[in-house]
Amino acid sequence: MPLNLPDRLPAIELLKEENIFVIDNSRAKHQDIRPLRIVILNLMPLKITTETDLIRLLSNSPLQVELSFMKIKSHTSKNTPIEHMKEFYVDFDQVRSEKFDGMIITGAPVEQMDFEEVDYWGEITEIFDWSRTHVTSTFYICWAAQAGLYHHYGVPKYPLDKKMFGIFEHRVLNPLHAIFRGFDDAFYVPHSRHTEVRREDILNVPELELLSESKESGVYIAMARGGREFYVTGHSEYSPYTLDTEYRRDLDKGLPIEVPCNYYVDNDPEKGPFVRWRGHANLLFSNWLNYFVYQETPYNINDIK
Repeated sequence: MPLNLPDRLPAIELLKEENIFVIDNSRAKHQDIRPLRIVILNLMPLKITTETDLIRLLSNSPLQVELSFMKIKSHTSKNTPIEHMKEFYVDFDQVRSEKFDGMIITGAPVEQMDFEEVDYWGEITEIFDWSRTHVTSTFYICWAAQAGLYHHYGVPKYPLDKKMFGIFEHRVLNPLHAIFRGFDDAFYVPHSRHTEVRREDILNVPELELLSESKESGVYIAMARGGREFYVTGHSEYSPYTLDTEYRRDLDKGLPIEVPCNYYVDNDPEKGPFVRWRGHANLLFSNWLNYFVYQETPYNINDIK
C-alpha cells in the first residue's frame, strides 16, 4: 500500500525518485480503506529533511498510512519557510479533539538545557499527556525520548563529557519482542547528542522495560504501557549524509567536534559514509507500525482511549 501524504508536500517528488510508493490526499480519497492516521510532531530545525527521512521509513510497509504534521505553537521555526509551515503543519489546538493511531515526536536541539527551561515545555508536556488518551502508540525520538521519560516517569538526563556522535553497535535484550522481528543479534544506530539517560534509572521504574542498549552509547530503546510508548534515544531515521552535514556544520562554526565514530569509510571524511543502519531502521519502523499501531488500534478510531 502507498503512503498518503498532503498534496504538494516536497518529500513526494524526492521519494518518487527513489521508487517509494506515495500518493497525495486527492488520489487517496478514492480508495475504499481506512488508513492508519499518524501524526508527527516535528521539533527538528530542518523540517523538510526530517519529514523526508521519516516518510522514507514509514513507507516500507504494506499498510496505507495517512500522515499529518504538528508544530509547537509557542515556537517559530527559523530554518523552514513560513509558507511550508502554514501549508503543511497544524498547531496542537487544531487537533486536540482528534485521535490518531500512531504518533512520532522527534528530537530537538535543546538537549543541553534543563527541561523546564525550554520555552515550549508547558505546551509539549500537555501534548505528551494528551497522547496517552488520543493515540494508540507514541514513538519518542532522541530529546523527545529523554523528555518523555522525565515527564512521565521522572527519569533524569545527564550531560556527557563529549558528544555521543557516530554509528554504534547495539544488542537486543529481548529477542522475542515483536519490535525486533527480523533483527540481527547486533545492529547499528546513529547517535548525535550531548546528554544521556542511564540504564539503572530505567530499571528502577517498574513501568519501563529496557529493550536494547549499547556498550558504547548506552540505553537505546525503552518501552512502557505494553507498547503504547516507545522511547528511542538514537536517530535510526537519519539519512546517509545527516551526520556528515552536522559534522561539517560544527567545524564551520568552530565548535569542538570529533569525527563521528564508525561512520566514514576508513574514518576519512573525504571518503564519505559507510552506511550500515538502514536495514534495522526499516525493520524498526515497520515493526512498530504493524505490531503496535495496526494490530492494536481499534477499527473505529474514536474508540482509542
